[in-house]
Amino acid sequence: MTEASYEQIATTREQSDIERTVNKYMSEIKSIVFAGFWIRFFAYIIDILALAGFKGIVLSPLFALTNIQDEYLFVPYFSVENIISALIFYLYFVLMTYKFKGTLGKMCLGLSVYREDAKPLKFTDVLFREWIGRIISGALLGLPYLVVAFTKKHKGIHDYFGDTVVLKNKYIQLRNDFQKAAR
Repeated sequence: MTEASYEQIATTREQSDIERTVNKYMSEIKSIVFAGFWIRFFAYIIDILALAGFKGIVLSPLFALTNIQDEYLFVPYFSVENIISALIFYLYFVLMTYKFKGTLGKMCLGLSVYREDAKPLKFTDVLFREWIGRIISGALLGLPYLVVAFTKKHKGIHDYFGDTVVLKNKYIQLRNDFQKAAR
C-alpha cells in the first residue's frame, strides 16, 4: 500500500467515527427539541384557566342577563350554555393554533405547533388536530394524551391526526438545521 492509501483509509475511519458519534447523540438531541408530556400538560392547564376566566368574566354575566343558560335542545346536556362553552373551547384551540402556532398556554411556556414536515400549518391540519383529535381524546377520557409521554417525538393522538409536532421554541433553529442536513 502506498502512503496515499493509508491516508485515505485514516480519513475514511475518522469520518465514520465522526458519523457514529453524531448518530449516537442525534436521537438525544432530537428528544430535547420536542415538547414532552408535562410541559404540554401545564400549557393546557394555563389554557383551561384562561378559558374559565373568559367564561366567568364575559359569558356568565351574559347568561345571567338573558337567562338563556337554562334553555336546552332535547336534553339538558345540550343547554345553550354547554353548546356555547364547547364552541368557544374548540374555536379557541383551532384559531389560536392556526394563527399563532399555539395557544396562550403554549406561548407562555415557549412552545409552538408545527407540521411534521416543517411546512406551514394548513387550516385542515389544525382542524384535525384540535377538533377531531381532541373530541376523540376527550371521548376516551383523555387517555390518548398519555401517548405523548411514550412516543419518540412526544406526539399525542391528536398530533397524529394533524400530522403535527410541538416544539420548544428555543430549539426550532436546531430542528431546521437537522432537516436541512438530512436532505
